[in-house]
Amino acid sequence: MTAQSTVATRRWGAPAIVTLAAMAALAALTADAAARQARPAPTTEATAPRQAGEPIMAIVSIGSQQVTFYDAEGGILRAPVSTGTTGRETPAGVFAIIEKQKDHHSTLYDDAWMPNMQRITWNGIALHGGPLPGYAASHGCVRMPYDFAEKLFDKTWIGMRVIISPNDAAPVEFSHPALFVPNAEAVAAAPARAEPLAHEAAETAKTADEAKKAAATAAREAASLTAPLRKLEWLKTRADAELAFADKTLAAAKTDQAKARAEELKQKAAAKAAEAGTQLDRAKADAKSKLDAAAAVKDAAKAAETKKAAAAKAASEAKLTLEPVSVYISRATQKLYVRRNTHKPWPDGGEVFDATIEVPVTIRNPDKPIGTHVFTAMARNDAGLRWTAVTIDNGDDAKDALDRITIPQDVLDRIAPTALPLSSIIVSDEPLSRETNYRTEFVAVLNNQPQGGFLMRRPSVNVPVASGNYWGDDGFGFFFPRNWNSQPPNTRPRAGQYNQPMQQLWRW
Repeated sequence: MTAQSTVATRRWGAPAIVTLAAMAALAALTADAAARQARPAPTTEATAPRQAGEPIMAIVSIGSQQVTFYDAEGGILRAPVSTGTTGRETPAGVFAIIEKQKDHHSTLYDDAWMPNMQRITWNGIALHGGPLPGYAASHGCVRMPYDFAEKLFDKTWIGMRVIISPNDAAPVEFSHPALFVPNAEAVAAAPARAEPLAHEAAETAKTADEAKKAAATAAREAASLTAPLRKLEWLKTRADAELAFADKTLAAAKTDQAKARAEELKQKAAAKAAEAGTQLDRAKADAKSKLDAAAAVKDAAKAAETKKAAAAKAASEAKLTLEPVSVYISRATQKLYVRRNTHKPWPDGGEVFDATIEVPVTIRNPDKPIGTHVFTAMARNDAGLRWTAVTIDNGDDAKDALDRITIPQDVLDRIAPTALPLSSIIVSDEPLSRETNYRTEFVAVLNNQPQGGFLMRRPSVNVPVASGNYWGDDGFGFFFPRNWNSQPPNTRPRAGQYNQPMQQLWRW
């Protein structure tokens, strides 16, 4: 064999060796490339040639492996990213920043360093600094350049929208009659209305607490009468028994002397029984008076609690009118959900979101896909608010989607007059993910796209959400365990690659 190889080598010569080596190298490169996802065209960091405002949203494009941040005027920052690899794909959908940690280490992946982490789901999907090999390579998170993530960290805010799109998407200017049109007078009056209502809520809470203490004191005093009453009842019973015995003794007396002694005993027993009866009647009257007073104080405490709850609700609603409002409309559940950030921190991280509005909504042709669209109020203008639309899923276009929806008038009356910039309306075929809980805005995942990085994580446990039926002491709602609709199995065909014409609001 060695001799034959030597002969073959001599026969083909050096050019053949070079060719074989090249073919082997090409095969190795092909195998390596096949093991990786196709690399998109390289993206470099870019900054808008103008002074940037507060970021309003971020859009991650899985297809082109880049993230773009937008303020009220358009794009301000762009950078390459590395999203989830095959089997661990970054889920496409609608999210929001729910927690930020400057120096975070993964609890899932060997304490991996994830600097400048900005969480978008509680089960572990986040934006953070990380290595960028030039293609999708993460376990489901969105890696950004280290310096870019650090520069961005202090600019974003809890509740900021993060849209993860299968393909390139960008906000386009948009108008529609269904979008909220605020009332300038209502917006101007909201702060002045909120302050006295907050003061009133504090006063009624103080009054209710005092009434509760008074009711407790009255109840203790009423309860303290039980033992004395029982003793007096026992003494009265004993005195009555002694009187009855004296009567029997008198009736049985035979001599005048015995009758005289029995009569004397009867008179003493009668006096004792009368005194016991008088004391018992007096104690009963006193007890009744105190019990009636305790009942009145208890009723007053209940009334104070009712007034306290009403005042807290009014104060909370007034305070919430000072915050941007987010609305989610789901074709899957035929419901409309409203959320506002209370800015109340939660001990385990994040901030509490008010979720006291959840109502049925009418969607024309409910069996027809509507797509996933995010409408955002970018800034004020002469008409009230200037809106943009971002579409990330097949279905109706943005206009036709809103045309099919009828929002209940009472909901509009509650939220539209004081709608502010950064308010949003999300329309989607999807239900809310179970990751939507009391510490999140809205989370919705596209079921027609891979969800590997989402599904492989431990789902968030059942957590409390706000109920519209009760208001807690702080006016932000009473929280109780409940299941949000989790993502159902994929019942729609997987979307193919498609391009949506998007109007860029600025150029790089």
